[in-house]
Amino acid sequence: MAEHLETELTFTVAQRSVAGNKPDNEDAIGIRIPKASLLSNKGAVAVIADGVSAAEAGREASETCVNNFLHDYYSTPDSWGVKKSTSQVLTALNRWLFGQGRQFTDAKKGYVSTFSSIIFKSQTAHIVHVGDSRIYRLRKGDFEQITRDHTTFISDKQSYLSRAIGLDVSLDMDYRSLDLEVGDLFFLSTDGIHDFIRDADLSADLKLLVDEKSEQKFADCCAMLIEKALANNSGDNLSCQILRVDSLPEQTIVEVSRKLSELPFPPHLAPDMILDGYRVEKELHASKRSQLYLVSDVESGARYCMKTPSVNFDDDLAYIERFVVEAWIGSRINSPHVVKVVESTRPKSCLYYLTHYIEGITLEQWIKENPKPAVQDVLHLVQQIVKGLRAMHRRETLHQDIKPSNIMIDTNSEVKIIDFGSCYITGLAEIATPIEREGVLGTACYSAPETVLTAKSSVQSEVFSLAVIVYEMLTGNPPFGGKLHECRTVKAYLKTKYISCFEHNPLVPIWIDGAVKKGLRFEPERRHKDISEFLHELQNPNPKYKKSHRAVLVDKNPVLFWQVTSAILLVALCFSLLY
Repeated sequence: MAEHLETELTFTVAQRSVAGNKPDNEDAIGIRIPKASLLSNKGAVAVIADGVSAAEAGREASETCVNNFLHDYYSTPDSWGVKKSTSQVLTALNRWLFGQGRQFTDAKKGYVSTFSSIIFKSQTAHIVHVGDSRIYRLRKGDFEQITRDHTTFISDKQSYLSRAIGLDVSLDMDYRSLDLEVGDLFFLSTDGIHDFIRDADLSADLKLLVDEKSEQKFADCCAMLIEKALANNSGDNLSCQILRVDSLPEQTIVEVSRKLSELPFPPHLAPDMILDGYRVEKELHASKRSQLYLVSDVESGARYCMKTPSVNFDDDLAYIERFVVEAWIGSRINSPHVVKVVESTRPKSCLYYLTHYIEGITLEQWIKENPKPAVQDVLHLVQQIVKGLRAMHRRETLHQDIKPSNIMIDTNSEVKIIDFGSCYITGLAEIATPIEREGVLGTACYSAPETVLTAKSSVQSEVFSLAVIVYEMLTGNPPFGGKLHECRTVKAYLKTKYISCFEHNPLVPIWIDGAVKKGLRFEPERRHKDISEFLHELQNPNPKYKKSHRAVLVDKNPVLFWQVTSAILLVALCFSLLY
C-alpha cells in the first residue's frame, strides 16, 4: 500500500494432512505468508477445509476452497478490508460449488465442504468460519476454541452439518476479529482429530511448543496428534495446522518518520521552472495545505496537474502520510468520473504527484452560473457524480469531502471527482501505525451530522453530502437556510428547518424534493441505504412523496388545500360537460 507501513510479521508454522483409514483424503489445507507490501496490505493466511463425506465431490470441493481462496483473496483490492475481501471471495466460491452440485439428482450429494481460515493482518487475527472444522487459540496457558461447530444433533450419537460451503445458494459464515499478541499459538483441525482427542490433551501437547525454537518440533507435533487420533479409533481423514506468532509489526515513530521523509518537500514553483522534466506553466490553486500547478512534460508535451504538499507541514507525519496515501488512492480508483493519478516515468527528486489535467470548471462555479437549472441537467450531472462515488465505494473507500469545489465539469460536460486528501480506506485503517491519524476531515457545511458529532462516517454520510449538493444545484441555495456550518450539537441539528426545494425553484418536482429531504435526514438509518438508491429516487417518481406532500399541505393550510382541490374538480367538471 504505502512503503512506510511495511513491517515484519513472522511465524513458526507446520501442517499435515493424511487420509487415515479412508481410501481418499477429502481434507485440504494451505498456508500462505507473502512478503513485503503484500504481507502488510493483505496479511498471512492459514486455511483448512473438510470435504463432506456424504457429498459426491467432497475432495474437489475442499481443494477448490483452499486453492481458490489462497489465490483470490490476494487478488482483491488492497483498499478492501479483510471482511469484505473474504466475504466476496467465499460468496463466489459458494455459488460456484452449489451450481456444480446441482448436476447431482440426490440433494445430499454435491460439492460441499467446511471452511475455516485465519487471516493475520498487522496486529489482528481475522477469523472466517463455516462448518465443523475448528480453530483453537493457546494464549498464556489458556486454551480455547474460537470457532463454533455448525452442526445440529438429532440424537446423542447422530448429527448433521447445518452450514457448509456449497450446501445452499446463500452462505451464512461466521466472522470475528481478535487482537494478536506475540506468542499466540493457533491450532486448526478437522473433525478426524478434534473429535478423537480431548481438548485437555490437545492443550497439553501444544503447550510444549510455546517456547520451542525448532520448526521440526512443530511438524513432529502435527504427526504425533494425528497418530494419537488414529490410536483413539478415528475413522476419518486427519488434518491440522499449527501457527505461532513470533513477532508483530511494531513500528516506532522514528522508523515511520525516516521512511516518510525520504523525499523532501519541493520549493514553491514559479512559471517556467522545471522539476523532474516537468515545466511549470502556471499555478492553478493554492491553499494552506497544498499547491496545484499546471505542468507539461518537456519530452512529450503532455499536460498534467502537479499537486505538491505545503511546506507548512513538512514536520507533520500525519499530513505527509495522508499526502502519500492520497496519491495511492488516485492511482487505484478506475472510473471516468474520478480523476486519475499518473505514474511518473522518471525518478522523483521530491514529494508530489501528477493527475490528468481537466479543462473546465468546478461544480461550485456551475451552480453560480446556473441559479435555476433544468432538472434534467442536474440529474445528468448527479448521475455521473454517483458513478464516481460508486467506484470509490466498491473499493471500500469513502471520499469524506464531497462538495462542489471537489467536483470538476470538463468542456464535454463530463464530471470528475477530485481531491483524495480526506479519504477513509478500510484496508489501510486495519494496518497499525504509531502515527495518530486525524478523523474525518470534511467540510462542515457538506458533512453529515454524525461525522461532525462523532468523527465517524459511512456510505449514508456520503448520501447526506450528495443530497446537500443536489439541493444547491436545484435551488442555488444551501439547505436548512445555510445553518449546517453552525451546528456542533444534536440540539443544534434538530433545530434546523428543512425548506422544500420547490419553494426556491417551482420547477422542482415534489418527488425529487422528497428524495432530497430523505437524503438529508438527521439519522443515518433514515436516509437511503446507498447512493444508488438515492439516484434511483431522483430519477423515478416515488408516489409516497406526493402523498406526504399533500398531507403536509392539509396540515399547514387546510382551507387553501380544499380551495385548490375544489377548483381542480370544478375545472375537470366543466371540461367534461363541454366535451
